[in-house]
Amino acid sequence: QVQLVESGGGLVQAGGSLRLSCAASGRTFSNYAMGWFRQAPGKEREFVTAISWNGGSTYYVDSVKGRFTISRDNAKNTVYLQMNSLKPEDTAVYYCAATKYGSIQFLRSRYDDWGQGTQVTVSS
Repeated sequence: QVQLVESGGGLVQAGGSLRLSCAASGRTFSNYAMGWFRQAPGKEREFVTAISWNGGSTYYVDSVKGRFTISRDNAKNTVYLQMNSLKPEDTAVYYCAATKYGSIQFLRSRYDDWGQGTQVTVSS
């Protein structure tokens, strides 16, 4: 099991930027892929992006492609989500998640451990 703690959320105007961090502890961080999901009010939790165990592969949903960047620092047991050109529709609680697989996973069911979430609010 791995414990995940997100930070970096907040309130930002449209067009602004935020950087989310997710610190992991527990099982060996560098062995597994990580993902970010988000959940807006009244909506299902949705996949946003993921990164493979060594950072060699990443994937983004179309709605954030070109604006968001996922990265990881295995020496610091941390995964990051740099969010630029934010839009009001990006407003949600953002969750990081860990899978037991080394390769990128897209399904929520493939992730075993979740952080508590951090709120991102983008004003128009």
